[in-house]
This record gives sequence, structure tokens and C-alpha cells, in this order.
Amino acid sequence: MHLPRSLISKLYLHLQNTRHPLSPPVLVLVALEPDALCACRILTRMLKHDYIPHKIQPVAGYTDLERVGRDLVAPMMETRGGAGGVVVCLGVGGMVDLGQVLGLEPEGEENTFAGVEVWVVDSHRPWNLANVFGGFPLEPETEEASTYTARSPAGVVAGRIERGYKPGKGGIVVLDDGDIEDQLDAEKDAYLKLVDMPDIDDNGEDLDDSDGESDDDADGEDALAVSRAGQKRKSWSDQDEDDDSEGDDRPHRRRRSNSSTPIADSPRRPAQRGLISMRDDAVFSSSDSADPPTAAQPPKALSARSMRRRLLRIRRENEAILQKYYRLGTSYSEPISSMLYSLASELGREDNDMLWLTIVGVSSMELYGRSSAGVAVTVRNSDSRAASGWLGMRGARIRQLLRDEVRRLNPPDVGPPNGRLLPEAVGIIPTTARSPEDTSIRLSPEPKFLMVRHWSLYDSMLHSPYLFSRLKTWSETGLKRLHKLLAKMGVSLVQCKQSYTHMDMVLKRELRAKLLKYASLYNLDEMVPAIDTDGKDRAGAKDGWGFVRSWGWRATLSAQDVGVVIGALLEVGKHAAASENTAASQSQAVDPDDAEQLLAMGEEWLPRFWDAYDALENIESLKAGLPTAQYLHKSIFTTGTIILKKKQISHLRAFRMCIVKDSPESALFNHPGALTKLALWIGEALAEQEKEATGRLAHGGRGTPLVVASLDEKRGVYIVVGTGGGGGGPDGVFVDREAAKKKKAEREAKAKAKEETKRAKEKIRAEKRAAKRAARGDGEDGEEDEEEEEDDDSESDASDVSESDDEEDDEARKERGYGLNKFGVAFQDVVSETNARVRIDSFEHCVVEVKKEDLGGFLESLSMKAVVG
Repeated sequence: MHLPRSLISKLYLHLQNTRHPLSPPVLVLVALEPDALCACRILTRMLKHDYIPHKIQPVAGYTDLERVGRDLVAPMMETRGGAGGVVVCLGVGGMVDLGQVLGLEPEGEENTFAGVEVWVVDSHRPWNLANVFGGFPLEPETEEASTYTARSPAGVVAGRIERGYKPGKGGIVVLDDGDIEDQLDAEKDAYLKLVDMPDIDDNGEDLDDSDGESDDDADGEDALAVSRAGQKRKSWSDQDEDDDSEGDDRPHRRRRSNSSTPIADSPRRPAQRGLISMRDDAVFSSSDSADPPTAAQPPKALSARSMRRRLLRIRRENEAILQKYYRLGTSYSEPISSMLYSLASELGREDNDMLWLTIVGVSSMELYGRSSAGVAVTVRNSDSRAASGWLGMRGARIRQLLRDEVRRLNPPDVGPPNGRLLPEAVGIIPTTARSPEDTSIRLSPEPKFLMVRHWSLYDSMLHSPYLFSRLKTWSETGLKRLHKLLAKMGVSLVQCKQSYTHMDMVLKRELRAKLLKYASLYNLDEMVPAIDTDGKDRAGAKDGWGFVRSWGWRATLSAQDVGVVIGALLEVGKHAAASENTAASQSQAVDPDDAEQLLAMGEEWLPRFWDAYDALENIESLKAGLPTAQYLHKSIFTTGTIILKKKQISHLRAFRMCIVKDSPESALFNHPGALTKLALWIGEALAEQEKEATGRLAHGGRGTPLVVASLDEKRGVYIVVGTGGGGGGPDGVFVDREAAKKKKAEREAKAKAKEETKRAKEKIRAEKRAAKRAARGDGEDGEEDEEEEEDDDSESDASDVSESDDEEDDEARKERGYGLNKFGVAFQDVVSETNARVRIDSFEHCVVEVKKEDLGGFLESLSMKAVVG
């Protein structure tokens, strides 16, 4: 089921009104990523406010999710002695069938979910459609309600929760950020048609020829297979197990790898479902392929073989729609911290702390390259700044809403002290609070430097991914460019290598103007955000400005700083240098499928989660994590420099490839998050090289995709991550969802207007013909022939219009998947075609683990796949 955004507070209000001291605690499952942590903090603040007991459970991947389902979620079911309850998934499980993974839909049992309600808030796309349009306990079957759709709970229409819905019976509830309502109409229709279709054996026969009415009916009846009462329809993954033994390699099926990842499958028939009626009207009510009977021509009885072939054709058409959706590639939608802030706003609970957590969560999405094009290098294009970059126009709107909230909850001072403008108003980034009690959030003209308040200006510029790609600071020539830029600005190396907070105030005040003066000479036009010379921004928008918060005199940090620190705590832990060096010296090869090793890895990540969780609301813990963040980004800079200087990047057919091996900090990149950051640094540098060499990005403006692998000697596997070259639309510009929605509405209005015009013309013609027939009697067929020709022309014009609209729809569908990261799909295809031992366990489907000995064959097969749409 999916909950529309307009009803986002419905379930929480019901939870608030029905909780009592003996109610079971709410179980919160949280992914190990900064955005999910921020969302968890927002949710738990609301739960504490309402005295609702809750339990937080970090989840590292799909294996961990299945274990949590077995040990914690399934025992909550009323059929297993539990009392039901609520499970909230933050960044967890949106791309898999949670009813199956969590054990809430046991095979052969009629009472599914049994009082357990799962809320899913996830920014990963594509959705698993079993969660979106299914995932609810069915009402008892009656003569009037025998189909899956008719047996939906009261208040659920086609998987959409309406105002009349009464929670309590359990089910999967997906919180819709708007994508489901706006974009999944075709998938919804296909899903609902498939779930009510009878089961029939598909042997891969060709259905292009016309239905053979003269075929032997007995053979057709033997071939027709219908579901029995209480029998569950096979999912694609179940069918694949049978197909493996038969050697069937049909492309519309997905096989499970030797991973624990449940692959997206076709709709599964509920266990409670009874026998489907095989009357013609029951079978074909979901399709327009059969011509309706007329009074002059009574319906002709179809043979069993013809019926079977028609059913197969309908099923294949609808399965193709779902398969096309699942194979669009991965992408990201609205951050889940932003969704939770919307919930808090609906409840009237928003405050500065929640707003800050939301800002940090949104900023972290940008740091990890999670965009409308999946995990991809950010495309920075000064000519279309509003439409490029993270999440395109949607991202720009989210940032503008956050800026508006900052102004609302943090009103500016009545007048600046001593009549002077505040530092940020004249382009100086704030480094201190305004008073000892100052905990406000401010807008700041943040330059694209890294942790400038906590590093020297030189180190901040040196370790910035923006300057890394444009100045090429991995090379000696690039370092000379950086030194030359500083010299032109009048900043000596001695001055810029001391702590930024202790730099001369005159230098800090003039820094912005000097950067703007020389930026264009070094391709650094976006290094600092725009600001008017009089200290006022353009209509209050402050495009490109960052967010800063103070904790009195104790600290002042930007949202990006906090996101960097939280990510580093999750990826390498507090004592990174000592622990990683020890691990490297004691490394030994082990079986990657060893459950004990996976458990040990989870136990290692668990303390990191709680360190990061505490740091979000404890400023001293956050400050203690700054050295960890600096250590991680120094390692990224060192490793990226080695790879680029030694030219360790191979050019394969579909992507570029490099392996982390010569760096002393190689062990750091055994964590997928750290490896993804490294891949984005290298990818952005390669994109800049492409633009300089050819004047444009390859692959239609999207850049060349990149695969980076890191060897985990301790477990004997390679961690592999695939990143897109950047861009989610034509010429690297992300498709504007609102513009696409508007265009769709215009097309529909235009088609409706043309249909009304056509009806009016037909009515006028009919009246004219009737008047002429009455006037002339039976004579003069010529005029009537001319009118018939005009009618034919009219029908032809209408057909042309229909074909034009279909072409526009096809073009819109191409745009929808254009430029998306398809590494997840490609990884699954390679697994199904080769014997490579691959483990796909991460919630990021562009991350896999490959057995050390199988990497070569895996990459060879991967190089033949389309990895970006």
C-alpha cells in the first residue's frame, strides 16, 4: 500500500492515539547512512515527545534485514504469540518485497501480517511494486469479492490508502513523496492486472500469429494451467529455479544470485485466493484485446488453446511493463530526512533541531553523489545551474524550502551591532557564534572547500573534490596552479597553512573578492556562491548558499562539515588510523560466505553507528570526529593521486576501471561508503579531463561511467562500486519532474479538447446528412460519397494525432530512464550468465562483493553490458 503525501500524518496520529503503557515498542530499522540517521533522530524526538516506547535497530544489508525479520519482526505477529505493532524502515527495504523478506507472508498461511504494520520511508528507486500496490492482508473471500483488488481492506483503493482506512490489521505502507501518484500509473495498471490473472504455463512459444480457432481443443485444455484454491503463484525467482534445470534463458526473467538479495519479482498470488472463473467475461475483463460482442454477432465460444494464448499475450505485455520499470536503473528521490520533517510540520512539531537534522541529511545525499541519476558524479554547469546537480530542479526546490524554514525559525537581528553588516552579508563565512547562547542556524556563502573552519585554508582547498578535478591537484602541475592562485590572491603559503580561524581578519574579509577575481582564469566559476555587491541576495533566494549552526562559543559548523564527520564515523570509526593499520597487518584470506566473518563485520559496524548517532546531538562527540573526517579525506586524496598519476585506470568497452592497490590506506576503502567517495573524486576528475580533451562529456553529455574495486584481504573478496558519469537528462541536465508533469497534463487536456471537437463535428455532420436525406429522398449518392470521404479524412487525422501522442509518451518514457545508473541491473545479469561468485547485499545495488579469483571474468562479462541508460 502507499500513503499519499497529503495524508502523511494519518498513521502517526493513529499510533499516537492508540498507544498505552502496555503497547509493544515501535521497532525502528535504520540503514547505516547519514540521511537515515538524521531521519531516525527526527522520528525518535517525536516518539519521545508523545511517550511512545521505541527500539532502534541498525541494519547493515539484506542479510542483516532477513535476520532482523526472523528474530525481531516475525515474533511480533499475533499468530506467533506477539501483540502486533509498528515497524518503521528508514532507508531500508524499499527495493525488495518486505512481506517476504521480513517473514510476514508465510508460505501457505492465510493470516498474513497478523497485526504487524511496516512503514517504509526510502529514497532508493525503483520501488518494489509488491510493497506499493500490494502488501496488505486480504479480506475474506465472498461471491461478490473474489478478486485480489476486491478483497483489499476498507479504505484501500488500487493500493492507495484513502481517508477511510483504519490501521491495525497490519501490512506494508510506503510513504509516497509524490513519485507514485505522478509516475507509476502504467505500472499500477499492469500490476493489478497480473495479480488477478490465472496461472498458465509459459513454454516460450511464439504468439505473433493469429489465434488458431481450429486447433485441437483437447490439446489446449491440457496445456491450460489454472491456480488451485490455496495455491500461491510462483514469483519470477521461483520460476528461475525451475528454468535453470530446463536451460531456459528467457530475458524477461531475473535469476537470484548467490546473494541474499531478493530480486524484484512479478506479483505473487495471495495464499488465500480461490479458483478463478474461466468464463470469457471474467478472463478478459482486464484487457481490451478481445472485441466486445455485438447484438448482431453473438459471442463465439473460444477454444481452451485460444484462451490460453490470449492470456499469455496479456500476461507478457504487463510483465514487460513491470520489467521495464525495474530495469530503468537506480536513482534517488526526496531524502528521507526531508520526508520526516514534512511529517513533523504536519504535526506542528518542527523546531530548529529537527530543521538542522534535515539540512544535514539533505547535504549528506549530495556528498555521496546520490542524485536523480543514481550514484553519479555531479554535473556542474554554470549555464544551467538551477537544472543541474543534485536532484535537479527538485533539489533546488528542497534547498529553497530549507532556506525559507531557516528564515522562519531563525529571524534575523533587528539591527546589526554598531550599524555594521553581519560577516555573511558581505561574503565572509561565519566561524563563531554571535553570543554564548547562540544556537541559531544561518545562511552562509560557503565556498567549495572542505571543512575550512577546522583546517588551514591550504589543506581545505587541497582536499576539496571541486578543486581536485579542476586544478588537477593530483599532479605537480596542479599543485603549482594552486600555489599560483594563492600567490595572485596575495596569500602567502605561510599564512594559508595556519588554521583558518586564526588567519588575519583582513585576509578573510578580502578572500571572497579575490577568489571571484581570479576564478575564471582557473575554471573555478562556481567556487563561491553569488551575492550582490550591496550585501543583498537576489530576491532573498541565496542560491548556492550553505547552512551554518553555532553551539555558543563551543563550536560553529556547516551542514556539510557535519555530514562529512558523520559519514567518516560510519565508514572508518573513531580510531581509524590505528585500527586500520592493525587490521592490515593481521589480514588473512577467508571464505567471503563465512557467516562468522559477516557477523564480525556487523559487530564492527554497530559501534560506529552509535558513535555517529550520538554525534548528531552531542557537539563534543561531533568535534571529536573531526580528525577522523580529516584522516579519511587525506586518504582519499592520497589514493586518488596515486591512481591518476600512475595511470591505473583501464578503458573498457562500457566503462572505465581501476583497482585500489598501491595506497598505504587501501584497507580504508573496504567500506562501500568510503569507496564510493573515492570513486566520485576520481570520476569527477575524469569528467573534467573529457571536457578539456573533447569539449564535451562522452555518452551524450553524461560522462564515462567508472568502476572502482578494492581488495579486502581479510575476507578474500573485492568490494566493487559502479558510479555513473553524471547527468540525468539530455546534455547532463536533469529532467524536471514538474515540467514533465505539466507537459503530461497539457497533452491530456489537448487530447480531451480534440476529442470534444471531433464529437461536435460528427454531430454536425450527422445532422447535415439527415437534413439532406430528408430533402432529396433516395437520390444523388455523390454528395454522400464526398461526406464519407471527409469522414475518412477525419478518422485519418485523429489516427495521426493518436500516433503523435503515443510518440510523445514514448519520448517521455525515454527521458524517465535517461542517464540512470544501471550497474545494479548489469550486476544481476552478469551473475545469471556466469559462474562468478558474487554477493549482492548492500542497499546500494551498484555495490557488490566479488570473490577474489572471479574478478577478471566478472569484469569481462560486465564490460559488455549497458551500465548507464
